[in-house]
Amino acid sequence: MNPRHGSSEPPRSLDASMTLLTEVYRRPLDPGYAEATARRAAGTGPRRTWRSTAGMVALAMALGLGATAATLALRQPAGAVLAARELLEAQIEARSSEADAVQAEITAMTDEIAMLQEELLGDEGQSVRDEIDADSVQSGVTAVTGPGLRLVLTDAPSDNPDEEDPELRVQDVDLQVVVNGLWAAGAEAIAVNGQRLTAMTAIRSAGDAVLVDLVALSSPYTVEAVGDAVGMQTEMARASAGQHLATLRTTYGIGVQMTSQSRLELPGTGLVTLHGAEVPDASTAPEPEPGAAGGAPEQTLVAGSAGHTRRDGT
Repeated sequence: MNPRHGSSEPPRSLDASMTLLTEVYRRPLDPGYAEATARRAAGTGPRRTWRSTAGMVALAMALGLGATAATLALRQPAGAVLAARELLEAQIEARSSEADAVQAEITAMTDEIAMLQEELLGDEGQSVRDEIDADSVQSGVTAVTGPGLRLVLTDAPSDNPDEEDPELRVQDVDLQVVVNGLWAAGAEAIAVNGQRLTAMTAIRSAGDAVLVDLVALSSPYTVEAVGDAVGMQTEMARASAGQHLATLRTTYGIGVQMTSQSRLELPGTGLVTLHGAEVPDASTAPEPEPGAAGGAPEQTLVAGSAGHTRRDGT
């Protein structure tokens, strides 16, 4: 028989799993709340006095102040951390002052040495003076001025400032690749953030800082090279250094800006420590290890961190 016209079969009971949903649908308000609402509508419920209202406001303010105080207490560093930070800041300022004083002394001694050389050589030592000037440029002792290439590397922006990602920062190996690429491209003198590079310069990392001859540098890193700007830029694009810069820009979002400059002023390092070397006897010279490079390059490569592996495996 069609159900719409009646049926002789007894009606089936509702599914027990639907009882709760049916009850919620029929009576969405809790019975206690419904009774209180009915009393309030009828005017028989308890009235809210100014004391109860003031008490609720005071309780809300107390809870808000407590939550604010707890948040500030959690965000403020501990007393020991503040003391350690103040001590480190004081030490940094003291060491910086000492370094500035030593640098001023080095500058004064360099000027004195130059004056003594002039007095010693006199008018007949022009050839020796020219040779000293040429050697002082290569050794980085004297300042250099001329056209060249400026390369600026900037750390990539981070989506989460609270978490530091080393892959988004310019690392020591990046500066090593750039500097060695500039030397190979024909640079006559190079400086990184005002620190002149020589054959004895080391670019290393200490924690999150990049050190150039023990001087901590931070982003942005400005590499300036005196020489033929067009030639250096062309050679950099052809060499592995150009590929490394392209990887930093496209893969890691690190800022790379290269521009030609008509005039660059690179500072000198002042006095340098002289080192002596002599050719060992052929009979006592050790056998070269397999795979060792034969012959020294024209420019000494910049030393880096041992065992440091970059994102691209360099």
